Amino acid sequence: MNACIRAVVRTGIYNGIKMFGVMQGYQGLINNNINPMDARSVSNIIHLGGTILKTARCLEFKTDEGQEIAYQNLKAKEIDALVVIGGDGTFTGARRFSQTYGIPIIGVPGTIDNDLYGSDFTLGYDTAINTVIDAIDKIRDTADSHDRLFFVEVMGRDSGCIALRSSIASGAEAVLLPEKETSLDELIVQLEAGASTKKSSSIVIVSEGSKCGGAYDIAKKVKERFNHYDTKVTILGHLQRGGSPSSFDRILGSRLGFAAVNELLKGNTESMVGLRGNDIHTTSLDEALTKHTFKLESDLLEMTKVLSI
Repeated sequence: MNACIRAVVRTGIYNGIKMFGVMQGYQGLINNNINPMDARSVSNIIHLGGTILKTARCLEFKTDEGQEIAYQNLKAKEIDALVVIGGDGTFTGARRFSQTYGIPIIGVPGTIDNDLYGSDFTLGYDTAINTVIDAIDKIRDTADSHDRLFFVEVMGRDSGCIALRSSIASGAEAVLLPEKETSLDELIVQLEAGASTKKSSSIVIVSEGSKCGGAYDIAKKVKERFNHYDTKVTILGHLQRGGSPSSFDRILGSRLGFAAVNELLKGNTESMVGLRGNDIHTTSLDEALTKHTFKLESDLLEMTKVLSI
């Protein structure tokens, strides 16, 4: 997000626009925690994880009264457009606010889950995958040394994007996804096949939204029927949401921030900028919020089976 904030501020200033930063998201709009920003305000932040502007959940912004306070605060500072970074909740609030008060708004998709329609990649997604891969590489060392079966649970809510890509990049033996029904019998067959060819360890990646349940529950059921390896569980949790961003995310954030300001200058509003292929495109906030989310690539799904033998 910091790469995006940097690009928004500097693109605006380059075009002669007075820029402000809102601290703690919509809560900052209501609390009038809105500060002027210049080019130096965003120096030395591109390598930092998280966001220098902070963030907060704000139930008050869902109310008519909360949005009215936010609008009056913007009006008092003569702020006439917003760039918002986030996911479903952020865009839902932005769309309603724009429709009610006529404030031009451009959204930037920022979520590690990669589950917004209109962008092949969302900010934070690539960094989260790299964090998972780094952790699994270390787990693999222990697994190989001790003939262990590790179940590694990763984040993603109802999206298996992180789990799928990290399973291929880390050489995992199996992956359990929310989008794909995998029975316990199928999983055990895969693990038995590996054991029969003298694999010294196995790693199963479990997406937190898996229909089979959480990693601890699955590990317990598997151990009852397949006890070839010593079985362990690792929940990576919020480790995946932090850390220095990957080069891909730094460039993506910069491109999307740059594009967001330029879309506002063109008079565009209630849209999201996103990456499709290698080009930046806009998608209406209505589409981003209501259309089907990102679909897992069929070739990657097939690869998880073929490459794990």
